Amino acid sequence: MNQPKIVILGAGYGGLTTVAKLQKKLGVNDAHITLVNKNDYHYESTWLHEAAAGTLHHDRSRVKITDLINSAKVNFVQDTVTAIKPDEKKVELQDGELEYDYLVVGLGFEAATFGIPGLLENAFTIGSINKARLIRQHIEHQFAQYNNEPEAKQERLNLIVGGGGFTGIEFVGELANRIPELCEEYDIDRSKVRLIVVEAMDTIMPGFDPDLIEYAMNSLEARGVEFKLGAFLKEVRADGITVEQNGEKEDIATMTTVWAAGVRANHLVEESSLEDNRGKVEVTPELRAPSHEDVFVVGDCALVWNKEIDRPYPPTAQIAMQEAEVCAHNLVALVKGGELEHFEFINRGTVCSLGEDDAMGSIFGGKKIYGWTASFMKKVIDNRALYKIGGVGLVLKKGKFNIL
Repeated sequence: MNQPKIVILGAGYGGLTTVAKLQKKLGVNDAHITLVNKNDYHYESTWLHEAAAGTLHHDRSRVKITDLINSAKVNFVQDTVTAIKPDEKKVELQDGELEYDYLVVGLGFEAATFGIPGLLENAFTIGSINKARLIRQHIEHQFAQYNNEPEAKQERLNLIVGGGGFTGIEFVGELANRIPELCEEYDIDRSKVRLIVVEAMDTIMPGFDPDLIEYAMNSLEARGVEFKLGAFLKEVRADGITVEQNGEKEDIATMTTVWAAGVRANHLVEESSLEDNRGKVEVTPELRAPSHEDVFVVGDCALVWNKEIDRPYPPTAQIAMQEAEVCAHNLVALVKGGELEHFEFINRGTVCSLGEDDAMGSIFGGKKIYGWTASFMKKVIDNRALYKIGGVGLVLKKGKFNIL
């Protein structure tokens, strides 16, 4: 019997965890495994906000894929996926195509712009290593230019973050810590810098406990962060934005708008013949695409329903890695024989960083934690994610050890 061909698209948390489990459970003669990724590295997307703010070097958040896979069991193809053709059991790449018996789609997310005029052209997004690096360089350039022009431009020091969700708040927390350093370096009065969060809902961090939200806002406001809640971003220009709040519009001059208010699944999912729900695949309990049993979907491209609150689970690294473990088990069962598992999300808690040595969140069945304790737990969670995809060696190489 020919070896079944397993193709995994994307080396994010979902795809790479799937590969890590498969290469442990399948022998070289059991299956032909291929991992496809645009870059030759995996990056910790939950660390990108630190790279964007300049509080963590971008190289700390990435690792070579070839350092994480067993090349005797897994073939790595560095290429860009251009189309998924499940009816033909093929994947088109920029430089060729691949056939498969089983496919795992873990292509991650893209920014959702909601049709806001000028956002795509004029706002930054924290969506990759290169985008995070560009944000850091851009902000530093604004500070460097401020005192090097005949007339100082306030718009260089007005920093706008669109979105008060997880990514936006973690980025703001890092930036609030970074701004005093930039002010000292470039001889700028800290009071001249405005860091503004624009959020359409009437609260930041929707879904979090009100006590945690209050703590986060107090912590950030104490470091100079301004919040515009119930405010809609109506337009983004190269030199400013328009915000509508309580029916009134306001123009704010700025050269820096960072959009962190929404994501969508990779557009290739919607463009394929896979049955989708607003761009995501509402997977079966086994994490299969309903229309194609040989296709598994994990991470940001998968829609898994939380029946307790009748809403989909939000796309997080935690759920992506749990999905990947079930996906890998089911693939092994299909290849070697065995029972398929159903996916059930186990919520181990969520911690949101508010900058170095400060965080808030809930763990162990809802226990609320704040400040240094929460920051400690955040670093433990980060190290655990590294361990699951690369073992002790990756933790020692890239882990966050300033937790004591």
